[in-house]
Amino acid sequence: MKLIRTLMAAATALAVTAFVAPTFAADDPGPAAYAQALKGKRVMLVPLAMGFDLAQGWSHYLKTEVEAWGGVFETRDPNWVVDAGAQAITDAISSDTRPDVLIIHAPDLNSYSKLMKKAQAAGTYVILVDNPANFPADAFVGSDWDRLGQLEAEAAIKGCGENSSKKIGLVQGDQANSSSLYQYAGILKVLDKHPDFKVVAKPDSNWDATTSRNVTTTMLQQNPDICSIIDFWDGDATGASAAIRDAKLDGKVFLVTTGGGEKAADCDKLADGTYGAVVMTDLARQSGDMNAIIKFLLQSGQPAGTSHTYIYTLEKATTKADLKPDSCWDLKALQAEAAAK
Repeated sequence: MKLIRTLMAAATALAVTAFVAPTFAADDPGPAAYAQALKGKRVMLVPLAMGFDLAQGWSHYLKTEVEAWGGVFETRDPNWVVDAGAQAITDAISSDTRPDVLIIHAPDLNSYSKLMKKAQAAGTYVILVDNPANFPADAFVGSDWDRLGQLEAEAAIKGCGENSSKKIGLVQGDQANSSSLYQYAGILKVLDKHPDFKVVAKPDSNWDATTSRNVTTTMLQQNPDICSIIDFWDGDATGASAAIRDAKLDGKVFLVTTGGGEKAADCDKLADGTYGAVVMTDLARQSGDMNAIIKFLLQSGQPAGTSHTYIYTLEKATTKADLKPDSCWDLKALQAEAAAK
């Protein structure tokens, strides 16, 4: 009996010892592989211009992330000039410090296609942001502009209400930029389902606020009973809103636009009634998507030009009633954060 008790005690002691014995994991190979693939890699952003909110927001979030993993982040500023953008891309891919990843905000469907192909042939991954192009980039990150146009049209119809004239005006961007062309196509898809609503004018603004103001003024003179206007970008919708105000039609014309979700550009203007609805891009999430695909491509080992990925940003039409404290991002806050570093 004594022997049995001794054996049981020994077994219990052994079980307790086995339970509390430390477990030593093998070294995690992830951090070393991550650092080896990313450290020193160069990322360059070539937007349409650096002087507007979207480009500044992208730059802030990309710079923060790229530099955090040991990379080098750069921007080039074409300042709305297509030839200057082409020269920036040409210089970048022929430089001794050629970027490993080139992020391009294309001005239209075709202008940079040959240069992007040349960049991929040199081993540079090409990511298109915001504007699609007729080119098989390694990734596209941005809006599904057709769907965005549908959201705008739905917001315009709702904003017109039941007892309106059913007249809608469009202020397009231009006839070359993909965001304008696809946005228009999406709007028409919705309006085709609502044949009682008619587009009575559809001028181009060429993305200029003064031009938007002028064409909207003419539109309202010819159709003072318009119930809603869709301006294709908040950067020039300020002109359309001024024309509505000049015509003393505040509160009578429901103005819809799209934008980057910056506080002063979008949320403040929804709050004060300048805009009736804005389909806003979640810029922080979109920048996060870009950062994620950059890190994937650099670790993938696959040659540039062999990946074709689409990452569309989740969007919705936001009205004054939908506004929340986090509905928009604040460019001034980002600038203050950067200055404090």
